[in-house]
Amino acid sequence: MQLLVVGAGVVGLAVAREAAMAGHDVIVAEAADAIGTGTSSRNSEVIHAGLYYPAGSIRARLCVPGRRMLYDYCAAHGVDHKKCGKLVVATNAAEEKKVEAIFAQGAANGVEGLRMIEAAEARRLEPALACTAAMISPETGIIDSHRLMLALEGELEDRGGAIAFNTPVERIARGTHGWEVHYGGAEPGTLAVDAVVNAAGHGAQRLARATDGYPANRVPRLVLAKGNYFAYTGRPAFTRLIYPVPPAFGGLGVHVTLDLAGRMRFGPDVEWLAGDTCTDFSVDPRRADTFYAAIRTYWPALPDQSLVPDYCGIRPKLTGPGEAHADFLIEGPAEHGLAGLVNLFGIESPGLTSCLTLGRDVMDRIDA
Repeated sequence: MQLLVVGAGVVGLAVAREAAMAGHDVIVAEAADAIGTGTSSRNSEVIHAGLYYPAGSIRARLCVPGRRMLYDYCAAHGVDHKKCGKLVVATNAAEEKKVEAIFAQGAANGVEGLRMIEAAEARRLEPALACTAAMISPETGIIDSHRLMLALEGELEDRGGAIAFNTPVERIARGTHGWEVHYGGAEPGTLAVDAVVNAAGHGAQRLARATDGYPANRVPRLVLAKGNYFAYTGRPAFTRLIYPVPPAFGGLGVHVTLDLAGRMRFGPDVEWLAGDTCTDFSVDPRRADTFYAAIRTYWPALPDQSLVPDYCGIRPKLTGPGEAHADFLIEGPAEHGLAGLVNLFGIESPGLTSCLTLGRDVMDRIDA
């Protein structure tokens, strides 16, 4: 089978690798000039344990085994990572009940090693922390996402696959025995393939609307949420990731993130954007005021003037302000009725953690 994957982010690369390992002829079409230039390289680089996702959801089903597979993959392929663990912290009685609910959900999802701990134990683990109770998740970690994508790219190419950079896919039409893919760029043309996987991230909805015969009512809306990060200018105060109780809508709250170089930063917040495109990747320094307020709920000693704008990412969400988090939306032939086509919509967190299981899930749908 000849398969075209649209998008060379971490999920597209994982799908392409999975297909190539199964013996398929694989081409990845990427509009940019390099791998992982979008959401895949603009996130917290966290390996999520699988705590928050409703039982039975696609995210819950893929994240927990995906995390286990990802740790094994990193160890086998020399991808830098660290299982540093994480604390989800409560700062009052109402938040304690919410942390207990997250603990129960994580346990229901099969996450290993979770423990509720008292404030004194939390402070012994992280002396700078202020909380009334916490949950520890020892399976949470951090990863070098670019190294991961390079490893996936290498395996794809070792098995005969290829990536066509600067190749935007403009339209997909049904062919005699599969699909005809119309692409632009410096040398535009058409490619006949047996199957297509739309892993175009922010462009997934646009491509679905440009797919011949795809039901218009199955294309979800795209809601963009900008997540800003601020770097801490001093020495790291924590050795684990620190997460507050997540807000009702939009994200997991402004949390402590650590990178493999030892830097500590905070984010992301949620900045809802109008429209379905964004090219502004600057961080407004004025947003620091809300960061100081949020961080000081669990780290009161955060010094003034210690945060500087770092970077941001744009999440391709399916729900907006005031709406509950949407699940991943994976539309295969069983859903839309078109053989040899899978569309991936709203693949945000924990897409990085789940990339290997997403690859298997997509190929199962194609093979079926």
